[in-house]
Amino acid sequence: MLQPMKFQGPCKSKTINVEIMGTITAPKNRKSWKWDNKDSESWIAFSHVNGLVISGKGIIDGQGSSWWKDVGEGDRPTALRIVGCENIKLSGLRHINSPRNHLSISSSTGALISNLHMTSPQNSPNTDGIDISSSTHIVIQQSVISTGDDCVAINSGCEFINITDVYCGPGHGISVGSLGKGGSYASVENIYVKNITFTGTTNGARIKTWIGGSGYARKISYEDIKLFGVKNPIIIDQQYDPYQGESKAVKVSDVTFRNFEGTADDEAAIELKCDRIGCTKIILENIKIVGLHGKKVYASCKYVEGSCSSCTPNVPCLS
Repeated sequence: MLQPMKFQGPCKSKTINVEIMGTITAPKNRKSWKWDNKDSESWIAFSHVNGLVISGKGIIDGQGSSWWKDVGEGDRPTALRIVGCENIKLSGLRHINSPRNHLSISSSTGALISNLHMTSPQNSPNTDGIDISSSTHIVIQQSVISTGDDCVAINSGCEFINITDVYCGPGHGISVGSLGKGGSYASVENIYVKNITFTGTTNGARIKTWIGGSGYARKISYEDIKLFGVKNPIIIDQQYDPYQGESKAVKVSDVTFRNFEGTADDEAAIELKCDRIGCTKIILENIKIVGLHGKKVYASCKYVEGSCSSCTPNVPCLS
């Protein structure tokens, strides 16, 4: 059983290998955690390492259940955090029951993340599978993510993120955002999500921004998506937890949803809920979503410009 660990650079090498074959287990009781230098954001952290490779068939067990019950979000640590690293490879591991995010990547460039298996209970709060911020050229592929929050969350400062061949569920889907909280500036672009299976998730493809924020989310595509009982398969929410009376919003544009097929577990299969600033160049192509157990489904939209071809259900403002 290991207390919080931090591996800090700068370290530069062609390859720095960390192989995990057994189980790394966090303290079960949160009161027994001993933080170094009051850094409570993460349990295991790598920072400013170039050429980091983390692999193996081992398990990272965050034993998060004691944290989920009554501890505020800010007090809970991420199980594995990667900060300011370049040329990263992470593969083969199982990540289970993190107190908060299972894996966070920030301020990093160039990462290949593959063949991971992440699990935590559906009702575990804020247990994102992979959380990415201020990073570029990140590839996530061939992984299974079943958690209590977003399978993958893409936050401000991200560009050139590719996510392919991922099974997601349960959880909250693959989300861009939320962006612009507290009136902040946000930027996200060149996000490509392809060949994803969503099963029993709250959302599928989601973009969420706060009223009062500024900046942009653009050049985003979700393609070749399978849906099995997803509550909200396609959703753009430009009014996520809105501040009343604000007139600014993060601009959402150049977004494509293509080749979606499967079932929705809620009547609102497609929701494009934009603010007065509007969402532009929103394209839907070859969408075939029907209700689970014969439910009737519909699409709704507000302040949206774009097009929809071969869409079931029909999207009124794009037809």
